[in-house]
Amino acid sequence: MTDRIVYTEGEIDEVRMIRDFLPPPAELALREDTIKVTIALSRSSVEFFKREAAKHHVPYQKMIRRLLDEYAGRFGE
Repeated sequence: MTDRIVYTEGEIDEVRMIRDFLPPPAELALREDTIKVTIALSRSSVEFFKREAAKHHVPYQKMIRRLLDEYAGRFGE
């Protein structure tokens, strides 16, 4: 991922809008059966989830897990 993005003037090819299906942070704190994995995340993503988790008094890992579960449920079928 070291390729540099080159921006150009003019119209973008065909654009397709999709409905925002991701849940708000408040809904990312449910208890489920889990397994442990190791994953490297961007600092900005982790900081975002830590801030949101603090607002809702839940562990940030639980919010990340819930987000991934929503994504997998949506596209895993």
